[in-house]
Amino acid sequence: MSGKIRVGVIFGGRSAEHEVSLQSARNVVSALNPERFEVVLIGIDKAGRWHHYQPDRYLQHADDPEQISLPASETSLALVPGQEKRTLLSLPECSHDAPVDVIFPVLHGTYGEDGTIQGLLKMANIAFVGAGVLGSAVGMDKDVTKRLLREAGLPVGKAITVRAGDRITCSEAVAAVGAPFFIKPANAGSSVGVHKIAQESQFGPKLADAFRYDTKVLIEEFIQGREIECAVLGNEDPIASVPGEIIPTHEFYDYDAKYLDAEGARLMIPAELDDATADRIRSLAVETFKVLCCEGMARVDFFLRPSGEALINEINTIPGFTKISMYPKLWEASGISYAELVERLIDLALERHERESRLETSH
Repeated sequence: MSGKIRVGVIFGGRSAEHEVSLQSARNVVSALNPERFEVVLIGIDKAGRWHHYQPDRYLQHADDPEQISLPASETSLALVPGQEKRTLLSLPECSHDAPVDVIFPVLHGTYGEDGTIQGLLKMANIAFVGAGVLGSAVGMDKDVTKRLLREAGLPVGKAITVRAGDRITCSEAVAAVGAPFFIKPANAGSSVGVHKIAQESQFGPKLADAFRYDTKVLIEEFIQGREIECAVLGNEDPIASVPGEIIPTHEFYDYDAKYLDAEGARLMIPAELDDATADRIRSLAVETFKVLCCEGMARVDFFLRPSGEALINEINTIPGFTKISMYPKLWEASGISYAELVERLIDLALERHERESRLETSH
């Protein structure tokens, strides 16, 4: 590929994690080497409209995680499947922008991490960073994730799934997973809609709140243990970072602790683990990545019991890239800088797209 690589960074989106995405995008854009990459900024507003932004005007209140937002824009964009040059179409003028070579989706949660944007980019024949349609979809759905991991013989905690319209009492939940327990939407991230239930009076209201974000909710056992996270990078032959530990100062590692409160948690990187435990965590992270058909990047989260048993909690196929996010910090501690990490992810995306472009599509 001659000349600069045009990288379309997509951020924002329709999910409850819109503001988190804006924070992550700011860091990714800052890390792109201008000598190798030319950035195309594509913001998706909360109504789902795509907009083209200039580098000097794509975020409002960028330094305030609680107020950060997309500015108004009169330039809307659309991707047109089947275009040989993979162009973006500007609306309403319908004039073609320059082509993009690869998309870096910095979208967290629904409509960004769940396979929907990945399917659109596949249809448009554009290389993109991160897991494909299948890996994104199964990684996003915590119910499906746990079922696949159990099938593969990997360790997960007890959980039951409740769908909209199902009837379940707090006593039935306790009988299934014990007390206290957690309620969480099956298809959400960043701890949105997640609640710890310690008494029966909390159950109904918190279950209803979780159903605000999804039509399927998990009820999971409370696991007493350390919160360990491990980053994975690669396509066919992925590698794992050193493990890190989250030590929350909140009751649990909730949305505020992750993105709003810089003192919401202490990050221990690398985690204080003996070599055998660290190696087991890293091996389980890579196995999880492969079982769930992931590519490019993911962060795998664990609980480590006092007995030494490690349980897989969940996987994030588009982990946070904010200044306090674990994924880039884990790689920095493993010898890969933020800028190098972003560059590697783009190279992995281009490599996969080139490989897939050689596949036959007719018989």
